[in-house]
Amino acid sequence: MTVEDQAGERREWTVSGMDCGSCAIKVRGAVERLPGVSQVNIATMTERLSLTLDPARTPPEKVEAAVKSLGYGIAPRGTVKERKPFVLPSGAAAAAPHEQVRDLPEDREDDPAERELPWWRRSKGQLVIITGLLLAGAWGFELLTSADVGRWAFVLATLIGLVPIARRAFAAARMGQPFTIEMLMTIAAAGALVIDAAEEAALVVFLFAVGEVLEGVAANRARASIRALSNLVPKTALLEVNGTTRQVGAASLQIGQIVLVRPGDRIPADGEILEGISGVDESPVTGESVPKTKGPGEPVFAGSINAEAALRVRVTRAAEDNTIARIIRLVEEAESARAPTERFIDRFSRVYMPAVVGVALLVVLVPPLAFGQDWGTWVYRGLALLLIGCPCALVISVPASIASALSSGARRGLLMKGGAVIEATAKITRVAYDKTGTLTVGRPQVTDVVPLGADVPELLAVAAAVEAGSSHPLAEAISARAEAEGLQPLPSSGGKALAGKGVEAVVAGEQAWVGSPRFAAAEMGVLDSEGIRRATALEEEGKTVVVVFRSRHALGLLALRDEPRADARDGIRQLKDLGVTSVMLTGDNARTAAAIAGSLGMEHRAELMPDDKVAEIRAMAEAGGVMMVGDGINDAPALATASVGVAMGSGTDVALETADAALLRNRVTDVAAQIRLARAAMGNIRQNVAIALGLKGVFLVTTVLGFTGLWIAILADTGATVLVTLNALRLLGFNPEREA
Repeated sequence: MTVEDQAGERREWTVSGMDCGSCAIKVRGAVERLPGVSQVNIATMTERLSLTLDPARTPPEKVEAAVKSLGYGIAPRGTVKERKPFVLPSGAAAAAPHEQVRDLPEDREDDPAERELPWWRRSKGQLVIITGLLLAGAWGFELLTSADVGRWAFVLATLIGLVPIARRAFAAARMGQPFTIEMLMTIAAAGALVIDAAEEAALVVFLFAVGEVLEGVAANRARASIRALSNLVPKTALLEVNGTTRQVGAASLQIGQIVLVRPGDRIPADGEILEGISGVDESPVTGESVPKTKGPGEPVFAGSINAEAALRVRVTRAAEDNTIARIIRLVEEAESARAPTERFIDRFSRVYMPAVVGVALLVVLVPPLAFGQDWGTWVYRGLALLLIGCPCALVISVPASIASALSSGARRGLLMKGGAVIEATAKITRVAYDKTGTLTVGRPQVTDVVPLGADVPELLAVAAAVEAGSSHPLAEAISARAEAEGLQPLPSSGGKALAGKGVEAVVAGEQAWVGSPRFAAAEMGVLDSEGIRRATALEEEGKTVVVVFRSRHALGLLALRDEPRADARDGIRQLKDLGVTSVMLTGDNARTAAAIAGSLGMEHRAELMPDDKVAEIRAMAEAGGVMMVGDGINDAPALATASVGVAMGSGTDVALETADAALLRNRVTDVAAQIRLARAAMGNIRQNVAIALGLKGVFLVTTVLGFTGLWIAILADTGATVLVTLNALRLLGFNPEREA
């Protein structure tokens, strides 16, 4: 149990049946009024309610009762546990991941036990069937008997269909929320009965019930991709115990245990391969379509697929902290980090609803009182205005798009922490990259072998012998090059480092060195002017040069460099095509930085300390939004300072915690993809707002002029909500990797 402060603890519930933005507003309003409740967060698409609660003032049961009185299902998700990765700055908490997998939307419905039932067996679906049958029966009575008998049948159909709606309306009103769609429906239907429009009242009640079912179906489509994340991790695993295997629940695996993963099986936990070599398909986790060949000592992700041979894997992360759990946690928590646009629309809707009621009241009163118009006509039009004015479509327009974008990105290894990050990413004009491990692979490689007094095999064999046993990155690169050439290191002994100069050892009975050009030329006198010239030329290309020499002569030069990632140049080009400027920020020397940046076609700033990077980010921010992409601990301050901080997926936990987003595939091109996705999401939001306001604007005018009536009004409301949700679902199929 995580204690947020002295006043209470963080609690979470699953609230089912929230299919539109106004649902979330009602739930928020109901629980915020309770004593001892604070920091309320509602996520419509993931049906999550989290809040800080003082149980001494309000027991959890009272929170549940308040939500149930509004007509929603609610089930506790447990107390919130402390987590390291992807913790939102707002402090919004989420359920422990093993609870998340259990409590994802597929496991619940309004009851919340109805989740697996078809729509016609759920409470809202049954209301549609009942009201539809009553409406059809009323029409039948009217045809078979008389208009008077039919009218009473329509009245009965209206009242029976309206009862559950009115019950929810008055429950919300008792909690200080009189302006809800249910209340507007109740007033409109009751008013229609008063002015003798019983047939339209019954039709409106039926269409409202149909609209609620359609909203639920559309919302569940949006949630389906989020629910699918939990299915990536298998439910069981083959645990090795004393040489035998037995099947256990994957959620029960502990760090250090060994599991057997057969060909075709999904890997049940984050781990490290102990035995076996196989192609591993990581596309379910990272979106990377090409399987990677992995062997002993290499990491694997939970949810990825073992494609070829059996693997023995040692578990390195518990179920609640594996890669899939982190992604699920991010997607669920991200809705709490609401976009500025969403916050504005929420504030606007709170003013908009009372304003619509006021306008409807004026429409009812002014024409009859001021101009002697017919009361029945204008009461009817005022009631229609009430239905059209409901802001459901407007309120859901942003969170539906955000949820779809988050889910679409997560499937492709593009993780973002909510709507605020998406909106900020869409406005980015400059991207700052760290060099090592971000633009480059993070491991130096031998790029040039220049023989001077020996052939290439001898040069590499002596160099590898001198560097044998060293864990220095340059030594590992030299050894790797010798191994790639099929050379065996010569016997060596007495190896030792010479601070600032190089390394020496006795190789094949004779002293040998691998050192800097200055040490070889100035102190040892073995590098002539031609050798110095060639070394200088290589250094001007941004490479680190070492001289391999014996006591009397130089054997040759080796040039090394941390090479750019294969997609780095293309990634920078794609940003340029998007109108985004790229700049490299590095602590490396100016010559190396200039060479790398020049080869990629981007600006650079070199020899920067972490605080220098922060200063550069702040300076760039004066001209517009800045994204910082990095992977190391030293990048954390810059990631936090930038408008959007993005951590490479292979980066440290500190970088992942600090960042606003992450790229699981370590692709430079994914930066451009993330910006495309954010821009597409914001474009989708603008379309949704236009649909919501446009339809309402049109029907407000036509209703006042008398061209449209009550049943068209309810179609305009529910229809706009469904259209907005379906439009948001288009983002699930958006491919941000495709260039326009």
